[in-house]
Amino acid sequence: MNNRHYNIYFHTHTVSGIVISVVLFVIFFAGSFSFFRDEIINWERSESTAITREIQLDYNDALQHLDKKYVLHGRNLTISKPSVENRVAIYMEGTKDTLAPKKQQAGEFFYLDNKNYKAYTYEESYSLGELLYRLHFLAQIPYPAGYYLSGFTALFFLFAIITGVLLHWNKIVSNFYMFRPKEKLKTLWTDAHTALGMIGLPFQFVYAVTGAFFMIKLLIVAPAVMALYKGDQDKLYKELEYTDPDYKFENKKLANPFDINELVAKTKKNWADFEITRVFIQNYGDTNMHVLVEGELLSHKKFTGIGKVVYRVADGKEIAKKDPIAQTSYLDIVKNVLYRIHFGDYGGYALKIVSFILGIITCFVIISGVMIWLVARQKNNMPEKKRRFNAAVVRIYLAICLSMYPITALAFIGSKIFYPLSQSNLYALYFGGWLLLTIFFIIKKNDAFTNKFCLISGSILGFLIPVTNGIVSGDWFWTSFMENKFQIFFIDVFWIFLAGISLYTAYHLKLKRVVS
Repeated sequence: MNNRHYNIYFHTHTVSGIVISVVLFVIFFAGSFSFFRDEIINWERSESTAITREIQLDYNDALQHLDKKYVLHGRNLTISKPSVENRVAIYMEGTKDTLAPKKQQAGEFFYLDNKNYKAYTYEESYSLGELLYRLHFLAQIPYPAGYYLSGFTALFFLFAIITGVLLHWNKIVSNFYMFRPKEKLKTLWTDAHTALGMIGLPFQFVYAVTGAFFMIKLLIVAPAVMALYKGDQDKLYKELEYTDPDYKFENKKLANPFDINELVAKTKKNWADFEITRVFIQNYGDTNMHVLVEGELLSHKKFTGIGKVVYRVADGKEIAKKDPIAQTSYLDIVKNVLYRIHFGDYGGYALKIVSFILGIITCFVIISGVMIWLVARQKNNMPEKKRRFNAAVVRIYLAICLSMYPITALAFIGSKIFYPLSQSNLYALYFGGWLLLTIFFIIKKNDAFTNKFCLISGSILGFLIPVTNGIVSGDWFWTSFMENKFQIFFIDVFWIFLAGISLYTAYHLKLKRVVS
């Protein structure tokens, strides 16, 4: 590689990496915990449920309960299961009966407990798992600014990955095996950055591509809508199969009784290993009522296998059917594969754990890249003013990034002790505490202290998480294991391991300082 190309790749890699480093760290740190979003939600609520994406619900009983409360006649209802928990998501459109009271003409969205049918608003159902999940694409920043910021960060990260590979291409094998912890500081950071960067390269590439696609796809699709569909986005969504069939509301009550449970069971019998993930009811209680039952094959049977059946309720006839085995289209594959590989929901706990580890490794790669940048700019031939400025920049970076560990552990404890925490209180605890810690570390002006304090305090709080859970709920990790409450057991044991590793790391960092 000639010097010109090397310098282009080097500066592109450095600039793109430094610009996005803090946001990228937040995305990967929160995203790593998001692999266990469902487990965190159930742990927080002291609940444990079947580990399946299938909706667990008595539809007939639930609909009768909702009909008494909301009057469902003439409404369209969507029942789905966004995560592995005891609650299902219910979206009800306003009734199509124009003579109905205004209250019935308003739409409703809420979560419904599948056992006692208690309804929760989004704010009431908000949890720490949801906070961390939404933080990993910066949803707390008002839409669409947060989405676009995370999307363009992923795009710049992709540039950083590609230029980093091109930069090390000639020595990619030799550098991978090279680690010199006893050499000067820049060499230590460089070796760690290169080796760990190569270990996580496929993982990072996948998440850079899929993250950019999810967050800025509107900007990609917009020109196509204007040029190919003449601004008609509804037509585009229809061709992409994002819209459901629309049946006319007859405004005549259905005389015959109907059984949604039977329709769901009938659909499930069509294919082995088929899970029902969504039920869409159109024109509830009307003579032209239709029910769409949709689901997927288990991922180990077929990676993309989406099937659905549409029933006309008046006579129980199948109006439309899509076979998840024989009728999987290219469009289904394109739409589904990106989601599956991004969420990592197809390989069980083994894949989730590996993905978490690779996510944390990526966080370290980001930090080591920032430290390389700092050490390279702390030479004696640089003006004192510039060196102080560079040190201040990195101090702020480290304060923001490293304080995420103890504040996340503290949020677990707070969400358990004060359950249920409202969305606003959870925000105050997490983001307020994060801000205070960040300010404290910036004022302290000691990067080594920031690093050790975050590791040690995060470890101590991490060990206290299963203790807090045991005291508050009685679910000690050994009892939750014996009672087959695996999601609760997993989070407790997960924090014991994570706290132990971080404490071990902090201890050895301390030893190293004493020796030197």
